[in-house]
Amino acid sequence: MPTDYYGLLGVDRHADDATLKKAYRKLVRELHPDVNPDPAAQERFKQVTAAYEVLSDPEKRQVVDLGGDPLASGAGTAGNPFAAGFGGLGDVFEAFFGGGGQGRGPRSRVRQGADALLRVELDLADTAFGATRDITIETAVVCGTCHGAGAAAGTHPSVCGNCRGRGEVQSVQKSFLGQVMTTRTCGRCGGLGSVIEHPCGECGGDGRVRARRTLSVKIPAGVEHGMRIRLSGEGEVGPGGGPPGDLYVEVSEKPHPVFTRDGDDLHCRMTLPMTAAALGTVLQLETLDGDEELDIAPGTQPDAVLTLRARGVPHLRGTGRGDLHVHLDVQVPTRLDARQEELLRELAVLRGEERVPSSGRAGGLFGRKRR
Repeated sequence: MPTDYYGLLGVDRHADDATLKKAYRKLVRELHPDVNPDPAAQERFKQVTAAYEVLSDPEKRQVVDLGGDPLASGAGTAGNPFAAGFGGLGDVFEAFFGGGGQGRGPRSRVRQGADALLRVELDLADTAFGATRDITIETAVVCGTCHGAGAAAGTHPSVCGNCRGRGEVQSVQKSFLGQVMTTRTCGRCGGLGSVIEHPCGECGGDGRVRARRTLSVKIPAGVEHGMRIRLSGEGEVGPGGGPPGDLYVEVSEKPHPVFTRDGDDLHCRMTLPMTAAALGTVLQLETLDGDEELDIAPGTQPDAVLTLRARGVPHLRGTGRGDLHVHLDVQVPTRLDARQEELLRELAVLRGEERVPSSGRAGGLFGRKRR
């Protein structure tokens, strides 16, 4: 039996070309593989495409109306509908429904500039309490000769003769669907719709040049290593003298000889002689706020930590400051002269520490405690 091509499209035998096209468009939206991955839908899509190919051709449609099958008789072939240039659903709609013929028009020669990045090295005191720094940057700025126009003095960009100012060119190809119109960017003007016949001698037609300039940057108190400060509108000027992007100043904190930073807290280490740790003493410590006196209590143990409240870095957001943590290292002497050794031995005898006690021995430390 001949294939019911009208039934595949869901139209009657008297359907005109517009009705055929409308029915096919509706089925394509439902069955195209980009929309419906079901294998059954893909097979149906092939049949629908072949049916429209037949009925849109007057000679093949006449064969169908006479009761024949143009594909079965060799008058045509359904083939693979995906080989006819259907790269995707958008391509189907553009080629079949004329979307490719509706151009987007020329794009503007004036475009937004890019952002710029600059790193600045700061001391701990600068990141802690804030500072103001003058920085020198090299970015694109508006050309002072053509003021961003890109054309030499007394001249102007002219309409592109290749695309006639549209920024894109069109071409027509034949397919089983009829004439297919495609649109592509004009190769002569790059989609701008105009060309600069006489470019500016300073910027070469770009409307911008490279230049060095100096900016004053305010560093807020409490910034950390790696943070970025945004300066709006201080980046690269765009092509055609377009609006500039932003400048980001990235903070690089130099290592401090005394303090290490952990967020808003500071840490440092100080070494105590064994006798000072045992007897107690007062130490002088230079902090970010000036000299501070540390009271070392008698009997301070190794790795003890003294905390100075609110002597760290100010909080970037909010009020208050972090703390300063002082880690104490007790230094045991490695060399003793005869008199020092004699005194230490006397101290050991007085404290009952002349011999290192062994665990579990009756005469040891635990034995004496039991007695």
